Order: sequence, then C-alpha cells, then structure tokens
Amino acid sequence: MSADSPARDLVFVAHSGQASGAEKVMLGLVDLALSRGHRVRVACPDGPLSALLPAAVERVPIPELGLTGQRGGRRLLAATTMARHWVRAARVFRALSRRDRAQIIVNSTMALPAVALARPRRGSTVWLVHDILASRRQVLVAKAGRRAVGRAVAVSERAADPVRQLGFDVRVARQGVPWPVEPVPVRERAPVVVGILGVITEWKGHHVLLDAVAQVPEIALEIAGAAHPGDEPYLDALRERSQRTNLAGRVRFLGRVDAMTTLRDWDILVSASVLPEAGPLVVLEAMSLGVAVVATDHGGNVTADTALCVPADDPSALRAALRRLADDPALRAQLRAAGRTHVATHHDRSHTEPRMLNLLVGEAHPVRFGY
Repeated sequence: MSADSPARDLVFVAHSGQASGAEKVMLGLVDLALSRGHRVRVACPDGPLSALLPAAVERVPIPELGLTGQRGGRRLLAATTMARHWVRAARVFRALSRRDRAQIIVNSTMALPAVALARPRRGSTVWLVHDILASRRQVLVAKAGRRAVGRAVAVSERAADPVRQLGFDVRVARQGVPWPVEPVPVRERAPVVVGILGVITEWKGHHVLLDAVAQVPEIALEIAGAAHPGDEPYLDALRERSQRTNLAGRVRFLGRVDAMTTLRDWDILVSASVLPEAGPLVVLEAMSLGVAVVATDHGGNVTADTALCVPADDPSALRAALRRLADDPALRAQLRAAGRTHVATHHDRSHTEPRMLNLLVGEAHPVRFGY
C-alpha cells in the first residue's frame, strides 16, 4: 500500500446471491482490493455467490433486493416483498456507512433504492454500472438512488450515457478478461457446436436461439447456466421446446459450468439478449479464446468487426447469421483473429481491472495508458 493510497474499508453490494457476469467482475475487484491491503466485505443474499467469496472476505447477509421471473399476481406480491427487503437492507447499509465509516460500492442497479433509504455519508457511495437503463423500471430505480450516489463508474459508454442523463457524474472503465490465453485449436467438424452461456432468464433470449437453431440442422446447441429463482418455468419451457421434432437430439443443457473450459468446446458463442446489455463478459471470454461470436447488436462490447451482429428478438436474422458462420470457416477465422486482437488491445484484465478499482475508490495506482 503506497503512502498516497491508505487502506480503506470497502463494502461491495450485490442485490442477488446468484453469480453471473456482474458478480464475476466484482469478485475480481475484491481480489485486487485485498491484494492492496484493503479490508473488504461483501453484502449479498444467500446463494452461489457466497461460496465464491475469498476466505479473507466477510460476508454481510442481506435479503434479495430484486425481482426475478414472477408473473401476474405473484409479481405484485414479489414487488411488495422487495420493498420490505429494501428497508431491511437499508438498516445494514446505514450502519456500514455511518458507524463503520465504510465506502460502499453498489454492484447492481436494484440495490440502489436500499442504499438511498440508508442515507449514507456524503461521498461514501459509488455505483458500478453493469446495466443499460432500457426500461422505465430501471430508470425509476436509478433515480431513487440518485440522492445517495453522486458518482458512478460504467463498464461501457453505452451504459454510461443514460446514467449521465439522470445527472450522475460518470466515468467509464472497460471490463477485462485474462490475457494472454491459449486459443482454441482451429478445427472443422460436423455438426458445428454452438453455445449460449449465462443466467437462464427470458430477456437473455434463449427462446429466440432455439427458434433459430430449429431451422439449421447442421448445428448442435449447448445451453450453459442455471435459472434464477422464479425463472424455473422458463427453463422448463426451453427444455420442452428442445424435445420437439426439429430440435430433438441436438440440444444439451449443461447447468452451471466453468466458463473458459466450456467455451473451449464450442465453435460459436451466441449472445441473444432481447434487451440491451452494457457488455456481456462471456463475449470477451469467447473472443479471447478465438471462438467466433454472434450477438444482438446492442451489446456494449460487441462491434461489427469482431462479431456477426443481428437485430434483437429476430430468429430469422439469427438463423441466417448462424448458417453463414457455420458454412464459412474463413469467416470464423477472420472473427477469431479480430476478437483476439480486440481483447489484447482493449480488454486485458491486468490493465482494465486496476483502472476500474482506482476509479471506484479514488486511488492513484498507475495503469497503462489507453485503459
């Protein structure tokens, strides 16, 4: 710890106990903060995330702070429960900020109202923005946190813009992945293996991908990830759809997996989100390995020169892109090279992660120019 960067008491806040891309970024920051000598705590609900916390990290239990896959009357009941949970969590955050003098790093949008209710010390709270505020609900939730969080760090420019429009002071710090990594071998095989990896919930577009793959018999599909609590009916519907004649025998559900190990078995990764994403981490992981990417065209780290981009919620466009990529090894090779160069240039975690933590906690550790 340098003289101009004294040890801090940091509390990272996650609204859910699940572990997806945003939590993966947070865990990397936790490890880096520990290596710098900071005291680190993580406030999160029960769930898989707890098991991933380093031994040196104290977990602060809080209730679930977001909605999941409930519908109809159950969703109204869940919203009422969520409001009560915000109040309970606010008591915890108030003690952390005022009594313990901790700096709070809010890792998820849905935790903002609870932090606002806590009325933390001025300047003690910063928001790490992983979401593009694309819905009225997200905007309202962000506005609720405005009085408590004046400063934000967004993982992409696409994520930063709507937050700036709400009056937040926003900096941008790109996400990163380990680099360099050994690329997957160049191979030609039939069928071509296509995969989708992440939390299984409707807005991630798994149903769109199934509809697309149904008309491309030369493709085998693997679906990696688990459903959030409340989204189990959606997963059941996907499983039922995969048993129909035009997909039967071509779809495997893998459950929770190690991302990098699983990606190495795929020829193509699909990011099929029907709502905007700030920057899917799994896309960067795939690019680093040289796995070709097909993605909806609103992702913050997806560009036309590194992936085949398609409109959201468009099975026909996604089908055409998959067929084109499956039939064109030269195009896959082109995307392989472009993706790896993009990661090396812009998303090397050894540079992006220190910059992100510096912006979050106001430290002055040196980072390479350009990050």
